[in-house]
Amino acid sequence: MAELILLALAPVFLICVGWEAWHLRGQGKYTLVDTASNASLALLHQVSDGVFNILVATVAFALFYEYRLFDLSLNGWTILLLFLLQDFFYYWFHRGSHMIRWMWASHVTHHSSERLNLSTAFRQSFTYPISGMWLFWIPIAWVGFTPSQVILVVGLNLAYQFFVHTEVVRRLPRPLEWLLNTPSHHRVHHARNPRYIDRNFGGVLIIWDRLFGTFVAERDDDPCEYGITRQIHSHNPITLTLHEWQAMFRDARHAGSVFGAVRAMFGKPPQHQPRTDDEQVPR
Repeated sequence: MAELILLALAPVFLICVGWEAWHLRGQGKYTLVDTASNASLALLHQVSDGVFNILVATVAFALFYEYRLFDLSLNGWTILLLFLLQDFFYYWFHRGSHMIRWMWASHVTHHSSERLNLSTAFRQSFTYPISGMWLFWIPIAWVGFTPSQVILVVGLNLAYQFFVHTEVVRRLPRPLEWLLNTPSHHRVHHARNPRYIDRNFGGVLIIWDRLFGTFVAERDDDPCEYGITRQIHSHNPITLTLHEWQAMFRDARHAGSVFGAVRAMFGKPPQHQPRTDDEQVPR
């Protein structure tokens, strides 16, 4: 269902990308090869996610829903609860994707562009099912929301996030900036400036970052530089998707001990360390 929501909104997304590209023409904010790479990654991600949701995720949600804690009927309060629960667990999924290398191996694809525009939202990995994104939604089904409701709210959350991948919108009114994940907050999240790395993980709401100490405001005196510190300089969708998996398994293989191998795969990712010459990834 999440894929159907995103597909239904695809014309809106494409119109917005077209408008932004026209609005920013001549500024180097869009390139054909970068945008084509983003579109290819989106297609691979949608196919992978759709197949996995049908075969595994929905079955897992149904299993936990069978042993649900509460019988919940949809009304204003339960819809609000569903939204808050999903956004809360999205925060922890997103934060984990920056703190656990196994998860970062998927998420790094989304951060690998040195540009930030609406098409960057399409830049996703087809390995998210392997890295365990879907596991974070299981508690929502266990509470008492049906698998279709869970997948629906995930899709709506991701649809909202499309609109925060832009430099065109600078700041929203202060109450919205305090409450919501806005383009300003998300520019910080995509930046590789030292003060901005691993900040602003919220999906729709930014209040989780404020509560858990991961919020940083965008500063005019420190403009965002996009990409990752271990930049790969490739537009090949397969390279963009698999390069960190390859590096992670290589590090685990050369770790010298079981503990070292586990740490290489599930410890903190090395995104803060520049690549050495022998680690460079081919274009």
